[in-house]
Amino acid sequence: MKFAICNELFEGWEFDALCRFVRSVGYDGLEIAPFTLASRITDVLAIQRAELRRQAEAAGVEIIGLHWLLAKTEGLYLTSPDPAVRERTAEYLAALATACQDLGGTLMVFGSPKQRSLLPGITREQATDLAAQTFRRAMPMVAARGVTICMEPLAPSDTDFINTCDEAMDLIERVGHPNFVLHLDVKAMCSEETPPVDLVRRYGVRAGHFHANDANLRGPGFGDTDFTPIFQALHDSRYAGWVSVEVFDFKPDPETIARKSIEYMRACEQAVRR
Repeated sequence: MKFAICNELFEGWEFDALCRFVRSVGYDGLEIAPFTLASRITDVLAIQRAELRRQAEAAGVEIIGLHWLLAKTEGLYLTSPDPAVRERTAEYLAALATACQDLGGTLMVFGSPKQRSLLPGITREQATDLAAQTFRRAMPMVAARGVTICMEPLAPSDTDFINTCDEAMDLIERVGHPNFVLHLDVKAMCSEETPPVDLVRRYGVRAGHFHANDANLRGPGFGDTDFTPIFQALHDSRYAGWVSVEVFDFKPDPETIARKSIEYMRACEQAVRR
């Protein structure tokens, strides 16, 4: 398996030091939250993107892509009934894809719960149609940069729109673009009625990316979720993408979280039946 970790865990770190540390404890990839670079990705100049990529490569780390795509932005909304807002959102997704390409990445995870939840007067069916329109507008531009968008189901505690893998697949099929695929997240899957292992077996073949975390918002191995059967299901489904650590509870500290998470995942990987 290829292991990565998300950069927002390391708030306040110099980027080159972050890259050197994650490589030293065994990660090969780094996933970037755009808000850690600037309020809007368009504020990060091409020369700055090139330097971030150079620092990562010098440390032996691959920047795999972006997540939290719309976090801390203004005037963007996936399911807005206003065509102008949806157009701006699609254009911004294209700008994110350009930045992703510049950084060396090939994937973007669409979570962004606050920019997709149901607006007053909008039904779930209407929101699905509106989201599909936004993505259909964005995807040719995104794909032209060699980037794939991975749609992330999220727990009902985070949003009321696209809470299950089934709902995400419905949207994916409506958009109908090969670069628009499913994202699997362990914390989110723990909120579904179907156990995460069964969801991975059912949808792993359709997944473009995978987040490793626990229902308690911490890293893999910091909670009750057993990752060995989950990794077995990933292996059996022939998933060939990244497994990226994403946490929401930053205690006790970034170093401990990063080190213990990958130690636990390596042990689970070793336990998988080949």
